[in-house]
Amino acid sequence: MSNAEMSVRQRSAAQRRIRYVREYGPLWVLAAPALILLVLFSYVPMAGMVIVFKDYNFLKGIWGSPWVGFKNFEFFFYNMDNALRATKNTLILNALSMTFSTLASISLAIMFSEIRSKKFLKITQTISIFPHFLSWAVIGGIATAFLSYDKGMINSLLVSMGGERANLYNEPGYWPAILTVFNVWKGAGYSAIVYYATISGFDTSYYEAAEVDGATLWQRIIHITVPMLLPTICILTLMSVGRIFYGDLSMMMSMHNLNPMLYSTTDIIDTFVYRSITELGDYSMGSAVSLYQSVFGFVLVLTSNYIVGKFSSDSKLF
Repeated sequence: MSNAEMSVRQRSAAQRRIRYVREYGPLWVLAAPALILLVLFSYVPMAGMVIVFKDYNFLKGIWGSPWVGFKNFEFFFYNMDNALRATKNTLILNALSMTFSTLASISLAIMFSEIRSKKFLKITQTISIFPHFLSWAVIGGIATAFLSYDKGMINSLLVSMGGERANLYNEPGYWPAILTVFNVWKGAGYSAIVYYATISGFDTSYYEAAEVDGATLWQRIIHITVPMLLPTICILTLMSVGRIFYGDLSMMMSMHNLNPMLYSTTDIIDTFVYRSITELGDYSMGSAVSLYQSVFGFVLVLTSNYIVGKFSSDSKLF
């Protein structure tokens, strides 16, 4: 290659870089604060993961503590029955919550889209989103008002109908359903806003054409709204899958105060680790289980994303 050709190529490359900076420079400047915060609060702290493989000592610090390899994982898997039970309960409760919360959120969003009165729409949206801002401590008190053996609404209703009281706080079989109901009630309204925003952006000409052709409201929902919502549903579900190995410790503590009678269906990974850490006081063990949850959650996201991509490339996360 001659010097003249190299000079031309260099000038061309320099011109492309200048055009790129002029076109995308302002966008990079806008994104810079978020990227800096992401690195500082999400990636830099990852260096602390070495605590998982160390016998952490407060006096020696993370870097001065001795290496112990995978010993910190042993306490979780030492009693395999409890570990499997906690993992199983975590997956079941999260799967139930994801499924029914998605169905409830989509149903609410579709109902919002069919409300023509703006005033009534604001009222219904406010009512549905309000539980999201309640703490689990408050919701736990509401649950007690419903489930209490002596004065709970459910038992009062059973007695008024001639039935017997049910001691729900000692019956583990009921709790997957109870936790799912309260979880859906708390979060469905907030998630529905995302779906409603998506529906609001749909081309109304599809609905007008279907209405002219004689399609009923139900047919328009089934054949237009739901298929067009499918990419959003897939993306939000994939994002939820990454947290499927994580439970909500505050929810469990508020709803039943870690009642030992309910462990068979409510003892999740987070509550198991919490009990172990409070008894042993070893933070390395808690970090080890957190890493276990993160790795398996990441693998599930990649796997689910790959499967979804096989059916629809538009519904993939990446």
